[in-house]
Amino acid sequence: MRRPERELKDQDTIDAILSQASVGRMATVNRGGIPVIKPVNFIYWDRKIYIHSSMKGEKIEDIHRGSPVCFEIDEPIAYLGTRQSACQVSYYYRSIIIKGEATFVREKDKKIEILERMMKKYQPEEDYGEIPLEILEKTAVIEIRINEITAKENLG
Repeated sequence: MRRPERELKDQDTIDAILSQASVGRMATVNRGGIPVIKPVNFIYWDRKIYIHSSMKGEKIEDIHRGSPVCFEIDEPIAYLGTRQSACQVSYYYRSIIIKGEATFVREKDKKIEILERMMKKYQPEEDYGEIPLEILEKTAVIEIRINEITAKENLG
């Protein structure tokens, strides 16, 4: 890390940021060797990232090919403008970058648990029905096992 004074080391804080963020960005490497990044809804559970997806698409193909993955979230806090040089502008933020390996969750009960946890995160009032089996069978659940995590913050 270029600015070690900005490293965020407190695991409880990292866990809280990952649990509360509403959008993450998942990057894979496509067939042509080009990095591709996509915004995704996700949950952080049991020290892993879980994403739901269609069974088809570029990220699914990339994962099937064994593409490494990178996952990022950021928490913008405040923009600090200036009337002086543009080089004096700053930003207060927290960010987390994860490098890892993605696999597909295939066990029915685990997929249901992950999707229910995702529903509770995004629709906490819990006014939704059960997940129909035909929908479950058409839904990919991606698990990202974390190999490396870098967390930074600039709070002033």
